[in-house]
Amino acid sequence: MSLSGLLPLLGETEQFAALLNSLRPPRARAAAIAPDPATEYVVAALWRESDAPMFVLTPNPESARKLHDRLFTWLGDDAPIFHFAESEDIPFERYVPDLGASHQRLQALAALRGEIKGVKKPLVVASIRAATQATLERAAFDSSTHLLSVRDRINLEAQVRQWLDMGYSHEPTVEIPGTISRRGGILDIFPVSRDRPVRIELFDDEIETIRHFDPGTQRSTGKIRSITIPPARETLPRLASEDRVQELLGAMELIGTSEEAQRRIPSDLSQMLAGESLDEVSFYAGFFNLGNIFDYLSAESLMVVLRPGAIEEMSRSLDRRLVQLRSAKEKRGDVPAGFAQPHIEWGFISDAMNARPKSVNLSPWGVDSELPGGSLGLPINPSALVGGGVEKALELIKNGVAEKKRTVVITNHAQRFHELAHEHEIETVLAKTLAVAPEQGEVQIVTGHLLNGFSIDTADGSTVSVMSDAEVFGIQKERRRIRKRPIRKGPALEQLKPGSYVVHIEHGVARFVGTKVMGSEGQEYLVLEYAEDDKLYVPTDHLDRIQLYHGTADAAPKLTRLGTQEWNKARARAKRATEQLAGELIALYASRQVATGFAASADTPWQDSLEASFPYEETPDQLTTIEAVKADMESSSPMDRLVCGDVGYGKTEIALRAAFKAVQSGRQVAILVPTTVLAQQHLETFTDRLEPFPVAVEMLSRFRSDRQQKEIIVKIADGSVDIVIGTHRLLQKDVRFKDLGLVIIDEEHKFGVSHKERLKQLRTQVDVMTLSATPIPRTLHMSLAGVRDMSTIETPPEERLPIKTYVSEDSDDLVREAILRELDRGGQVFYLHNRVKNIELVANKIQKLVPEANLQIGHGQMPEDDLERVMAEFERGEFNVLLCTTIIESGLDLPNANTLIIDRADMFGLSQLYQLRGRIGRGANRAYAYLMVPRAKQLTEQAEQRLNTILAATELGAGFQIALRDLEIRGIGNLLGAEQSGQISAIGFDLYTKLLAEAVRQLKEADSSDNTATPPVREFSTVRVDIGIDARIPDSYIEDLAQRLSIYQRLARIRVESEIDDLDEEIRDRFGPMPTHVKLLMKMARMRSMAVQAGVELVAAKETRATLTLKEPTGGARAPLQKQLGTGVDVGHMQIRVEIDRDDPEWIDELMAVLDQLKMFQERIAQMMEMVMAAERGDETVIAAVPETVG
Repeated sequence: MSLSGLLPLLGETEQFAALLNSLRPPRARAAAIAPDPATEYVVAALWRESDAPMFVLTPNPESARKLHDRLFTWLGDDAPIFHFAESEDIPFERYVPDLGASHQRLQALAALRGEIKGVKKPLVVASIRAATQATLERAAFDSSTHLLSVRDRINLEAQVRQWLDMGYSHEPTVEIPGTISRRGGILDIFPVSRDRPVRIELFDDEIETIRHFDPGTQRSTGKIRSITIPPARETLPRLASEDRVQELLGAMELIGTSEEAQRRIPSDLSQMLAGESLDEVSFYAGFFNLGNIFDYLSAESLMVVLRPGAIEEMSRSLDRRLVQLRSAKEKRGDVPAGFAQPHIEWGFISDAMNARPKSVNLSPWGVDSELPGGSLGLPINPSALVGGGVEKALELIKNGVAEKKRTVVITNHAQRFHELAHEHEIETVLAKTLAVAPEQGEVQIVTGHLLNGFSIDTADGSTVSVMSDAEVFGIQKERRRIRKRPIRKGPALEQLKPGSYVVHIEHGVARFVGTKVMGSEGQEYLVLEYAEDDKLYVPTDHLDRIQLYHGTADAAPKLTRLGTQEWNKARARAKRATEQLAGELIALYASRQVATGFAASADTPWQDSLEASFPYEETPDQLTTIEAVKADMESSSPMDRLVCGDVGYGKTEIALRAAFKAVQSGRQVAILVPTTVLAQQHLETFTDRLEPFPVAVEMLSRFRSDRQQKEIIVKIADGSVDIVIGTHRLLQKDVRFKDLGLVIIDEEHKFGVSHKERLKQLRTQVDVMTLSATPIPRTLHMSLAGVRDMSTIETPPEERLPIKTYVSEDSDDLVREAILRELDRGGQVFYLHNRVKNIELVANKIQKLVPEANLQIGHGQMPEDDLERVMAEFERGEFNVLLCTTIIESGLDLPNANTLIIDRADMFGLSQLYQLRGRIGRGANRAYAYLMVPRAKQLTEQAEQRLNTILAATELGAGFQIALRDLEIRGIGNLLGAEQSGQISAIGFDLYTKLLAEAVRQLKEADSSDNTATPPVREFSTVRVDIGIDARIPDSYIEDLAQRLSIYQRLARIRVESEIDDLDEEIRDRFGPMPTHVKLLMKMARMRSMAVQAGVELVAAKETRATLTLKEPTGGARAPLQKQLGTGVDVGHMQIRVEIDRDDPEWIDELMAVLDQLKMFQERIAQMMEMVMAAERGDETVIAAVPETVG
């Protein structure tokens, strides 16, 4: 959606023309007044009229982010708008920073320097906080940014070294910005200024091709001629001005600091200057970040300053906070006097702003004056409608039409408002976008999102009213700009590192030790360690028999004893358990299919209107689930669907749409939730969204008095309540519905046995939808397909900002600063301390540390009523710091709580950390997680690994995938019960789901009418190819073990030849021309695939003869087969012998030709058999078709 058609209206006014005129001289300053809701409209109009880059400065981070997002509404999705974000570093603290913000900053700098293709006049938005943070010097940025084109000659080693100096990091695969990878003559790089990575292929030292590639599949997608590569980090010790760095080092006074600081600071600085990379580089940023955003602005660019007074106040307050922090740190000896900081003070900022040749100050108020230096009032007024009301809005529009006023209504309920206007006899035009302004007396309704409306007095004397949902329906929701973020996926066996646990389908659970090259052909084997230190060497072509072990517990699994029946018994037990489970599920499913329920009516225009009002973009998973739910509701069998997905992934929206659909079909809806607080939350959501429609929503819980409860129960019985939300109170005998059509159950596993029995009865009578915040693995979902209706929502909502995560040593200053930062923006904080016995002491400590905070305690050992009261008060915002244990209620949606501090984070498991972190970052604001670990304590290797993984999972990437996987598997207990959980632990999750899928398939086939049973799918290929050739992947070709094993595993799993062609192409694309060993490996894979199809069990070759061992005897087909295969081939009863000449380079191809002939012969025999059987049945169609294929 774009509202660009309204921009010329302002451009044509006398006042705006005067503003532009005042900016014509080489040096010019102007000031203008416009109401707050029209800020982005004015900025967009200024940018449209200007032909130079534009820089907009705002008072705080939130206003910058919102302005950036909203400008796309006015200028269209392709406009070159950039956000110079604030790096979230806390001064004088050591932690590993998140690079997301730094990449955004560098992208904005590249745009200002003209280094982004196709961007002539960028529009860059920054908060004053972002501007006070020093960045890379412009000279260093310009000198390191370089262009590479096809036919350029480069020195490979020097090029990689240059990229490392520019802040790129070396990774096995390039999936996220700021990473590079080198494989032979191929260089992959993901420049921070682009949305896709590129692959540069060299021939000798000349660039032969440059291609984009997909970071997910790693396959090339298209060629380009050249690529510009800017720096990937702002703090680059090797590129900083040496003289300035030495000057800053000289100003530092180490005397008086702690022993640790005196040892560590000089050591770290000398390492960094020598070119070594350091995780805590941001701690030293003051020595190396010697530039600022103003240096990057060209002379002709226009600066727009929003609310100059507020900007100055914010900048001075940042200065004061820094002085306090510095003095506390210096007193304790943590930081030396004169320690350089990458913070720019107001004095410098103010001078830099005044030095800009052209600038405009824009404020919502001021004195409209024609005197020199006065402000110019723009012809824009706040909306006349306040507080909303459809009737009021329609009346105002109708009067406006009579007075020839022009009206634009921007609403998420466009269709609904169009109908309402029609009922009031107002003619309206529905539009998706607004390319030209409406005519006089015209009313345009645009589907879209605007926070608040305003009106414009145009040059022709008419008024244009711009209205939003806030004025029309009284709904005000922020829609966030969607940013597609690259995700780190990694190959299937990426987590297979020495020490990880695996399951071998035939031998059981083992520990992976590493790989070993053995035998005359130098083949690579996996070394697996079993119980009692037994070892098993697995050839790489058996990798399809190995899976990573995932269990239901945090503890390590028990290793299997080789040479015993232990593994077979464990498998048999699991098989029996899966068969029992499948039987129960199928019986329940069958009883539902027989019952007849009520079929909901098809979607109405009101349903469309409600769905259009969802202020976010639905994720693909959400849309699929909604479609499935609607199809279930419209069928006459009762629905019983489980919807799984993490908290905040949009399950409530699905429930809301289903409930509204049931109400429109004339039925009542009951929504059952485990806690009173959650019931209250759902009530608010449903009431808010259903405001424009005649639907009665009520709640039944302890938050209602006895009198209120009785009244509601009467209304439920007489049908005057459409939707009732409640706790288990809803299941009591006195609650009777007039016409119940749909029951929605949230977190069913939290209800007691008696409640579950009551729910079981409901399932065969009405539509039931169960919501679960425990995500379910997709493989399990697939296994249960057709016996349990399930939908999984795996895609996180795009509008969520990734959570900034810091791992830091314990620091009172950091805790104080983190809490104050959250309170500054009116937010709330979770402080997680997982030991109830000393939680009161921690509460006193925090209260002393941050007297400004209002703190309460919540933990699982409190009486339930007290805990519920505390949680309800926190949700209402009655206090701002909740000191709690891991009890933080999983289902609660607290969009205002956006800082989480975890004490002793090293004591938590990965999935637990991930789940806890998911409690924040649910609103429009950026969320921060601080994982605190004890000072100077050596962490266990596992703890360090967990913390690093959660840090990498900021962008919801691979770490997230692993954590999610563990979490999902633990959650299976909730879905399938403890008995099944134990089986998963015994044999690993992957094998368990295969057994379950097989049990379901067999039972369904036994129930089906036709008796054609399909044979079970083989778990792995048993065909062996042993022809004595050196077929392998040398580590010089694919260095990274995980990637090498991943390719081996994919080759082992291939069953059809077309997959080999695809993989062949991918390997050449990613790793360059294949060496002979790899070509032979591909031939062996092709031979194995052909052998499978030709019914051959073993292909073996000695010096002069190859032998093909068959699965079935040749029987009567021996003579015709001999005739088909010709000379040099001897067909026996169970074997076919082929003469070979190893000196002939074509011998392998000749052997493959024999396999091909054999396959064709078998296909012909099969067709002839089919013809014979058809003749016996008298089936003419088959008889007519077969001869053509046989011939």
